Amino acid sequence: MSLNYMALAVPLFLFLIGLEYLASKLSRKQVFNFTSSVTNMNVGVAERLADMFTTASFYFFYEYLHKHYAIFDIRPGVMMCIALILATDLVWYWYHRLGHEINIFWGFHVVHHTSEEFNYTAGTRITVFQAFVRTACWSVLPVIGFPAPMITTMLLIHGLYPFFTHTQMIGKLGILEYFLVTPSHHRVHHASNEAYLDKNFGDMFIIWDKLFGTFAKEEEPPQYGLTKQLESHSFLWQHFHYLVELGYAVRQAPGWLARLKVIFGRPADFDPAFRTIAEKRFLSKNKVRTKSQKFRVYVVAQFAVMVTILFFLLLFEHYLSLYVQVTIAMVILVTLINCGAILEQRRWVFYLEFVRGLLIILTTYYFFPNPTTVALFSGLTLCGLTWFTSLQRQYLQRLYGRS
Repeated sequence: MSLNYMALAVPLFLFLIGLEYLASKLSRKQVFNFTSSVTNMNVGVAERLADMFTTASFYFFYEYLHKHYAIFDIRPGVMMCIALILATDLVWYWYHRLGHEINIFWGFHVVHHTSEEFNYTAGTRITVFQAFVRTACWSVLPVIGFPAPMITTMLLIHGLYPFFTHTQMIGKLGILEYFLVTPSHHRVHHASNEAYLDKNFGDMFIIWDKLFGTFAKEEEPPQYGLTKQLESHSFLWQHFHYLVELGYAVRQAPGWLARLKVIFGRPADFDPAFRTIAEKRFLSKNKVRTKSQKFRVYVVAQFAVMVTILFFLLLFEHYLSLYVQVTIAMVILVTLINCGAILEQRRWVFYLEFVRGLLIILTTYYFFPNPTTVALFSGLTLCGLTWFTSLQRQYLQRLYGRS
């Protein structure tokens, strides 16, 4: 069978997150927050989902560059593998550093830093936007002469390592602190303390930060998140808030030169007032305002089912048609938005249930394309629309405890 064994990363990451959670409870360290952890993992689910449609294109992009533009013909070997991991990490350092120093790139990378907690769930906060920018930076590797299979294998290793540096449960690691990026180093990078801003950009090796003057030791306790916290758990807002803010800033800039300065300027110089403008325009204040915690059970149930579906979707992707892949991916995407809306206790989450139901109907019809199926789901949809207001009231009552 042609299974995609990369799907095993999903249960592996969940197991490690569970292990860290258990360790935090046994040591009585408060490193997990329900809402923040779910929000983090939602971003991670979206990234895994996007990888299914994009990873192959990245491979062929590297292969094309190597075939047509390679300067050297590098063959796999021990020394070349060492050279490749060093080159990969050096390119990462500069990609990562530019992601913090240029507004447009920060707009793609900021999602990873939005979390106000620091644990393995924060390590899953990687967006597909980053994947495209990162691939563009790493395109220098096949041009140098590293073949595509060698690059993609190394990138898997390089991509797995930083997950383990997102934790507060591991202290300093002695001699390893001098040359590897450790959890202590990465805690500094994720901190919003003044002394820690724009420090420790390395992914595997801390030597680049020491060489280029961006290294800082962990001394004072880190405060995690942004210097101005997002205060929203919306899946969409987590991804697009800074790009929206940047859009407002560009619109108000006088002339093209000023606009380019905004786009390629430093986030440190960006006016935080644009956050307030964007939030007033796009964030609804129509919340339910309930003290009931029942909605958390629904969020956990949705997340469990969604991750299970994602695992089997990735595992059997070679046996599923593009139609099924896309419709199931859309169901998962709507569920991610749904979870974020429920965590913020939004009333309009009810409409997402209708959208998700329609997508499930479309997926089901692919496997059971007969008139009975169509008639059954059409009747259910018609009944739902007929008693829409009543259903909405009952739905909100059951979900939040009040309507």
